[in-house]
Amino acid sequence: MTPGAAATHDPGVVSEELVALTNSLGRPERQLVILAEGNTSQRLPDGRLVVKASGSNLASCTRDDFVVVDVDELAALLRPDATQADLTAALDAGEVGGKRRRGSIEALVHVAVQAVAAQDRRQAAFVGHTHPTAVVGLLASVVGPTAWDRHVYSDEAVVIGRPLYVPYAQPGIDLGRLFHAALRMRVDETGELPSLVLLGNHGIVAIAPTAQGVDAISDMAVKGALVRTAAYSVGGVAPLSPESVEKFFARDDIAERRSNLSKGQF
Repeated sequence: MTPGAAATHDPGVVSEELVALTNSLGRPERQLVILAEGNTSQRLPDGRLVVKASGSNLASCTRDDFVVVDVDELAALLRPDATQADLTAALDAGEVGGKRRRGSIEALVHVAVQAVAAQDRRQAAFVGHTHPTAVVGLLASVVGPTAWDRHVYSDEAVVIGRPLYVPYAQPGIDLGRLFHAALRMRVDETGELPSLVLLGNHGIVAIAPTAQGVDAISDMAVKGALVRTAAYSVGGVAPLSPESVEKFFARDDIAERRSNLSKGQF
């Protein structure tokens, strides 16, 4: 380990489930990422976090393309006096086989999820961050900040719940701090982690107890973007009313379905 680092390279603790999720999110036909965009993570039973290494392609990742980080050590870098250089050093797992292994520049996003979810980390076992073309198109538009304020179809409400929008910040320590503060505020207000976080001009963060959950949330976010874009093109969105959504959630069958989803039973 590099001096001052909070990261190690330990392929033996990287699960097949995380590798499969990472490869799935990177499939070109899904248009969630291109090149080395995006990153994934899984919380280990001992509380550490496995995060994709910087510069690795999601579609072709193997166990070698991840690093293991200490959540508490990296969360300490959310303090105001820490610098981007501090974060870069902390993510450095050293050279392995002649190749530098360093955690993703967006690792603090994954760490922030675990820090905020400390009371119920089961809900945040897996995190997937991608840049879906359809979603980023809306998030980079004039309607981006408010596009997901209201639900536009029933299954979106069931699978995604109430998304959180976070304005743009430069990837790295700036984004990590803003993301952490916004996530902390949402949990303090509602008592629940959002399943989907929308990053202005950037992408999405899907949070779930299972890898399958992250996959499903990512797909539903893309569908939601496509539906909204189609609606805006023919005059605007006619969202579901808050009253109808609340009545929908109150139904026994929908409550059971949402309960199953919260357990990762997608």
